[in-house]
Amino acid sequence: MTTTREPATGPGSPTEAPVEQQGRMTHRQILEALSGMLLAMFVAFLSSTVVSNALPTIITDLRGSQSQYTWVVTATLLASTASTPIWGKLSDLFSKKLLIQLSIVVFIVGSMLAGLSQSVGTLIGWRVLQGLGLGGLQALVQIAMAAMISPRERGRYSGLLGGVMAVATVGGPLLGGLLVDTSWLGWRWCFYVGVPFAVVALVLLQRTLNLPVTKRRVRIDYLGAAFLTAGVSGLLIWVTLAGNQFAWASLETALFLGGSVLAIAAFLVTELRAAEPIVPLRLFRDRTTTLAIVASVAIGVAMFGSTVFLGQYLQISRGYSPTAAGLLTIPMVGGLLVSSTVSGILITRTGRWKRFLVAGSILVVAGFGLLATIDHETDMVLLGVFLFVLGVGIGMTMQNLVLAVQNTVAASDLGAASSAVAFFRSLGGTIGVSVLGAVLSSRVSTLITAGLPPELAAAGSGSGSVGLADLADAPEPIRRLIEVSYGDATGRIFLVSGVIAVAAVAAILLIREVALRTETGEERLRRESAPALADDPAVGTAR
Repeated sequence: MTTTREPATGPGSPTEAPVEQQGRMTHRQILEALSGMLLAMFVAFLSSTVVSNALPTIITDLRGSQSQYTWVVTATLLASTASTPIWGKLSDLFSKKLLIQLSIVVFIVGSMLAGLSQSVGTLIGWRVLQGLGLGGLQALVQIAMAAMISPRERGRYSGLLGGVMAVATVGGPLLGGLLVDTSWLGWRWCFYVGVPFAVVALVLLQRTLNLPVTKRRVRIDYLGAAFLTAGVSGLLIWVTLAGNQFAWASLETALFLGGSVLAIAAFLVTELRAAEPIVPLRLFRDRTTTLAIVASVAIGVAMFGSTVFLGQYLQISRGYSPTAAGLLTIPMVGGLLVSSTVSGILITRTGRWKRFLVAGSILVVAGFGLLATIDHETDMVLLGVFLFVLGVGIGMTMQNLVLAVQNTVAASDLGAASSAVAFFRSLGGTIGVSVLGAVLSSRVSTLITAGLPPELAAAGSGSGSVGLADLADAPEPIRRLIEVSYGDATGRIFLVSGVIAVAAVAAILLIREVALRTETGEERLRRESAPALADDPAVGTAR
């Protein structure tokens, strides 16, 4: 007996099998499903960019300090970093659609409460809740895309994700600047503005995203999640507070470090014994995953460090309004958009991806090297060129590192592996913001002390630790000295970022290129789990 297969003439043609039977979504269905997820990602990116440009105004209005400025950013990154692996593992066990919607709701609640804050401390607290939702969004959207689209075809759609990032990164600072500069709105609307978009994203996801949910016996590693959160949080809090609230060599340092190391050791032991570990340690046996994670840490510093302190440089030192500061970041975003879109198309066409990672990581180092030369008088056209180089580098590396890992690991570990890359990228960003903030604060203090005129010695006796809290009320000579010092000190943090980014180049050069798969994540999962499904009558699939 022989069988013949009629060729399909295109999506939706009478001869094409239904999506449920062929296990593959049509181009139109993918675009429909992506609409809600990309809008959710837009909300997430918008929330960070719209606030980053308004932070100088927020901290000045609430009379915050430089360390609090850093903590408003670090708190969100800390929460998203600690929660990302947990969201990723849950996506391997539960409905991805439901988890994305849940993360959006958490994000909306955190945003609304942050907008009501009356002090920097309260704002930092609600930014933690925002970060929990953000951690889910940044991991789950990538995981859902991997489930729907094969690695070979993903470049075709990654340009859309890059475009959303670019629009949010350009539009966020501009919108934030307009809100801050509009007297009858103010900075609180920077937290409210994303809520309508998030509500629309919820509705779209409910209507368009339909991924299979594999029903199976589930064991959640609560103990591992607790140890991971405690260990990472302890280390990041120590990095942020050491040298400011207490000395690097102190009892507090010993307690933070000792407790964090014990928590991480307990986490490793727990993961080795857990039936469903939050971060399967077997992932690190794979060379590509391990090296991609090392590179992601460095790229995290690049992404978060450049955007957080660039806005501060443009507003505090160069005197631009929040709106103008947002416009001046367009070259970096333009470079990111072009490189992520073009590299994605070429990867889909050729199936080769390593060359783009290598070129992108080298451009990241070059961009930081160029930015290390800036001071309070740098020509703005030259600054735009430097930012464009950095943006091109980030665009070629960020998404493609995730692609390399998703192409390598088993389908059952797709969520955990994708979130591991996002976790370490966010971890790099959190550590980067904390460390670079400390470097900036120290350098500013040194420059202020060195530049203080003798006749202002009495007034500036405490200026060695002067910061944003003193800027609004300082005498004009000291105010100008603070502005110049911030401008001259910013180059130092970009130099540190460039040195760290060299590690990304080294790691990427050692990655072994593997041909991109042509199966979607769901197809691979069905194929790899077929023996288990045959042996276990309790396992089934539901929509």
